[in-house]
Amino acid sequence: MDDQPLDILRSTFGYEQFRPPQDQVIDTLMQGGDALVLMPTGGGKSLCYQIPAMALPGTGVVVSPLIALMQDQVAALRQAGVRAAYLNSTLHWEEVQEVERALLRGELDLLYVAPERLLNERTLALLKRARISLFAIDEAHCVSQWGHDFRPEYIKLSLLAEHWPDIPRIALTATADERTRQEIRQRLGLDQARVFISGFDRPNIRYRITQSSSNARRDLLRFIEQTHPDEAGIVYCLSRKRVDEIADWLCDQGLTALPYHAGLSAQVREAHQRRFLNEEGVIVVATIAFGMGIDKPNVRFVAHLNLPKSIEAYYQETGRAGRDGLPADAWMSYGLQDVITLRQMVDSSEADESHKRVERHKLDAMLGLCEMTTCRRQALLSYFGETESEPCGNCDTCLEPPETWDATVPAQKALSCVHRTGQRFGVNYLVDVLRGKDDARIKQFGHDRVSVFGIGSDLGVNEWKGIFRQMIARGLLTVDLEGHGGLHLNEACRPVLRGEMQLMLRKEVRPSRAPREPRRTAAAGLDSPEDQRLFEALRACRRRLADDQGVPPYVVFHDATLMEMAEMRPESLRAMAAISGVGERKLEAYGEEFLEVILRFE
Repeated sequence: MDDQPLDILRSTFGYEQFRPPQDQVIDTLMQGGDALVLMPTGGGKSLCYQIPAMALPGTGVVVSPLIALMQDQVAALRQAGVRAAYLNSTLHWEEVQEVERALLRGELDLLYVAPERLLNERTLALLKRARISLFAIDEAHCVSQWGHDFRPEYIKLSLLAEHWPDIPRIALTATADERTRQEIRQRLGLDQARVFISGFDRPNIRYRITQSSSNARRDLLRFIEQTHPDEAGIVYCLSRKRVDEIADWLCDQGLTALPYHAGLSAQVREAHQRRFLNEEGVIVVATIAFGMGIDKPNVRFVAHLNLPKSIEAYYQETGRAGRDGLPADAWMSYGLQDVITLRQMVDSSEADESHKRVERHKLDAMLGLCEMTTCRRQALLSYFGETESEPCGNCDTCLEPPETWDATVPAQKALSCVHRTGQRFGVNYLVDVLRGKDDARIKQFGHDRVSVFGIGSDLGVNEWKGIFRQMIARGLLTVDLEGHGGLHLNEACRPVLRGEMQLMLRKEVRPSRAPREPRRTAAAGLDSPEDQRLFEALRACRRRLADDQGVPPYVVFHDATLMEMAEMRPESLRAMAAISGVGERKLEAYGEEFLEVILRFE
């Protein structure tokens, strides 16, 4: 490869070498070829198009789905000395005209636009008058109707190949299974594109999945206070009502928590997102309406209080933690009601039957990930076609291997109870029958006289609920979503009922018995208390500089860069230039300020 892209990487962005396959992707675009790039969040996708856009003559046009994302990326690029701008609805007419004039004068390296604006006749006519170096389509999974963030306007982006057949195009995403990759290539006209898959593993993220207790929000608070006090995080809930309730409750506990969902006004959502990006230690409680393209690198945790609808959605949402490569957590609490709710959402949607079948398959795969007793990361990567030979050592099932037990006989009792009561009752009722509860409703239906009444008194309510939940997850039972949540026997349960198959299940563990988590804050990675104090002083300096300019702190420097400063303690600007993430423009703008803080700690 020509040295020019490497020179740009070092001088502008402050990194010494490319991470594979960044150099190969950039070389492909520099040679005029197309590319489809699958790279985990935080893996450096943006550099794959930003650097060739700067190296090639003309302007790189970036299709970005969210206004807040493009604004943050442009702010970060300008901090690094890159000539970048955006066209979106936040600009006044005079500002739009100025950006358009800069484009036509050849004064922009990168121009960010939303797909809706790009596709209007006026923008297409403008771009035809400009010199374009490349087109980058970010969050490309939005093109797939089988994906989890479908955006219908993305489908029309195939016209880029029709209008500009000789301009290289690159589509990028962090999440796409094989079906979605094929659809991206087909719909965007990228059949001849080189495909680069750098791996889906995010080794810095610790995955932890627990069963919902009677007080899930208290479990969430314990997790936050023990592992990430005063740090930024995202909490996902399934409904708007629960988002509001959890945000209010966390605020009552002394945390800074902001709700985010489609029921809030655009102004409130914008204000909350801006606070999340600009302030330290803010937690956003959200539906899945929040997060796509969030560029904040120091989100230290992502928590789910409900089951995501697919592994793709889970991977995408948890991937918003730890973009800077520092330790981060993906914590989830889920229960049987989540399964019932999500299956109801699938079955009641207006999609055709083939689409529903795919959605059910995705939900079943997500359930399998939750209920497994082996390494979660191995299963997660396997879903995306990667084979991890060794357990990761950084997920709950690796750190505290769950106990399993031979649940064949209790499962037979549970399945018999479903059959004997007519396959029309829900879990709570069935548990009461199995435990022999003195209940008027049970007597009304005559189920106090069936053979299974009271045969499960040796197990507790939570143990029985766990058995039913795991059997549903394994497809032995189906929940009747059109009725009142009654359970039905599936064909797959026959070998268990007949004693032809042993059923090993995970033992239910009370949340209160879970071991105390070690703190996984960014500063916890530093060796000495003195280094940690210096890191906090550097963060305070960054905060002041960011406030002065009205930009998010991470646009000045990432936490990882400040940690390296705290460890290396450079004594000169020349030494500071060797810190990863310190490019020429930032060294000139901020070097003296941070050097002064460091020298005070000598």
